[in-house]
Amino acid sequence: MSTAVDIRDAVKSYGPVTALHGVSLAIADNEFFTLLGPSGCGKTTLLRLIAGFETITSGEIRLFGQDIAGLEPNKRPVNTVFQAYALFPHMSVIDNVAFGLKMQGVDLSTRRARAGRMLEMVHLSQFADRLPAQLSGGQQQRVALARALAPAPKVLLLDEPLSALDLKLRQAMRVELKQLQEDTGITFIFVTHDQEEALTMSDRIAVMSNGRVQQIGTARDIYEAPVNRFVADFIGETNILQVDVESVSEGRATVTLPGGHRLTCPSATATPGRHALSIRPERVTIAPTGDLQATVERVVYLGTDLQVLTRLADNSPFTIRLQNAARTAIPAPGASLKLHLEEGAARLLAD
Repeated sequence: MSTAVDIRDAVKSYGPVTALHGVSLAIADNEFFTLLGPSGCGKTTLLRLIAGFETITSGEIRLFGQDIAGLEPNKRPVNTVFQAYALFPHMSVIDNVAFGLKMQGVDLSTRRARAGRMLEMVHLSQFADRLPAQLSGGQQQRVALARALAPAPKVLLLDEPLSALDLKLRQAMRVELKQLQEDTGITFIFVTHDQEEALTMSDRIAVMSNGRVQQIGTARDIYEAPVNRFVADFIGETNILQVDVESVSEGRATVTLPGGHRLTCPSATATPGRHALSIRPERVTIAPTGDLQATVERVVYLGTDLQVLTRLADNSPFTIRLQNAARTAIPAPGASLKLHLEEGAARLLAD
């Protein structure tokens, strides 16, 4: 598969402040690629460098092999969808969608025909003659998508486009976005701080922090095999325990858990000593015998499941997740539990 976007040692500085520190990554053609991280991590800055809204301090960005440093934003084969939609309020929906084609000099009949096809793709044909103010937030977002797709860009950049929508609309739009990407075959680069959005839509994810890429991988790679404490803690929910590492061999470590139980697990570090261990709460079960001893402090009802907050023998906080099912025995505060770690529940982290 060919490379759509190749970023090599990208640095972006604003005076004495460096927003990106030598970022390198390659994004494949026809890939749904997500830049994920907290506010201020550099993900939007990187997107703006690709779009041409910012100039790179050092390094290079190539689109399908071409160095785009000297290209103006309107000369790059990319389009951007913003969080705020940026629709023209005085134009009809179909004229909004056709606007980019008009700027390219496409004749009226051709651009209206293509705009009509884009509206069909986002299921808004019946709203072609309405003004944006007559649409819901979710409909306006789909118009913005159709407008960005109409000129057939090679790469579509999406800067937190779902964050202004309510939960139900966000969930529906995730499915629609992924389907659109598959139907069009266009490379999507999606920026978000929402882990669930990233996990549900992406072919691959780059997790960013403090202007650096921490890890790149599939959703399963990122969640199941985080390389460091930041990724483990940022993606989903996890317990972080400080443990003594006795030995590390061929990617597996033998560690001593609070309470003295020994465990062998996958390891992202190669050195014995004191390290952080990540344990996903949904991979822990209550059992007659277990790897950990815990005392229940509180049970939180979350609808689909139950969050059980406990303390371990060394007073470390520890959370487990239980399915909210008729057969689930709910422990009471103060109860003493033995916890069994399922295969793959624990992973030793690099820092």
